[in-house]
Amino acid sequence: MYKREILEPALSPVKDGTFVEGTWNRAFRDVDLLGTHKPYSIPLPRWAREGRLKEWESFVVQNNRYHLDAFLANLKYFRIAQLVLYDKESGERFRFRKILPLSGWRLPRNLYNDSIDSRSQRFFFRIHNWLDAETIRIDIDVEARRKRPAFTCQLTFNAASVPQVTAWRRNDLPFYTYKIVSSVSGDMVWNGKHIVFRPEETSGFFRDNKGFCRYLSSFLWCTAAGIDENNRHYGFSLVGQSAGNSSKNNENAFWIGGKTTPLPPVRITMPNGIGESWVIQDLEGMVDLSFSPRVKVRSAFNFLVFSADYQTPLGHFSGFLLNSEGERIQIRGLWGLGEKLSLRV
Repeated sequence: MYKREILEPALSPVKDGTFVEGTWNRAFRDVDLLGTHKPYSIPLPRWAREGRLKEWESFVVQNNRYHLDAFLANLKYFRIAQLVLYDKESGERFRFRKILPLSGWRLPRNLYNDSIDSRSQRFFFRIHNWLDAETIRIDIDVEARRKRPAFTCQLTFNAASVPQVTAWRRNDLPFYTYKIVSSVSGDMVWNGKHIVFRPEETSGFFRDNKGFCRYLSSFLWCTAAGIDENNRHYGFSLVGQSAGNSSKNNENAFWIGGKTTPLPPVRITMPNGIGESWVIQDLEGMVDLSFSPRVKVRSAFNFLVFSADYQTPLGHFSGFLLNSEGERIQIRGLWGLGEKLSLRV
């Protein structure tokens, strides 16, 4: 069965200007990829490296009825804030997106007590990472406008769960991720309805990403979180874009009952296109999943020579995963999302 070395806790993925690859189970105290002296094959000044570094934080929260996913992304030439709420029972959907030209956000360099927020006259979105208190706090407030109802939520991730922290080279460029699956508690008011998210019924997935990108980049993920028949919170995050040494180190992981299992590289294929069934498999016999899209979600943006196309269909995962103890976990109709991101920036 696939194994991956979990390294001793480190302060940073950059040491003396060198990017250090590996997998850890504790967050770094400082993530400054700009300290990498030569992320590209040719030397670049710091200001040029800063323009190529992209960063974002995102999360997924759901219980039996509601699915909520959102992100804040700093792509340097423009910034994006987006959230999508879907009522699995009624089919109602709420989506908010805000695109701002040029950079202005500073995403946290550490997750122990730092935050990122976006605000305007009718919108507020804040992520407070506070690992010292074992919490990640989300606050969102969107005012009603025309046919769009008001939306407010306050959510708290239980960040006591074991994360997977990875520093690796995606397309030969330094890339970092922090990921965690945990219980979530909080409240949400949408369209006049007050919804309570109870931790015993609600699971969440949180991700912090920083990485250098080429002018043309693409990413492919599958993500889901839920509660199994033994009342354990579980979830997975699988990336379909492999790296040269991805068998040794990659960002794929499976969480169940507060424990983390690093997973081998996977291949994600869409034989009949993004709107039809996806196939997610590895070569180690640990991952065998299918994803059936049910709800189309797409966000596209073009501005002069820059563009972003982000497709995140919602649907069901089925199949199985193996954890590090050899337990075969059956996945039956687990609600989640596929993500296909294409950047020209």
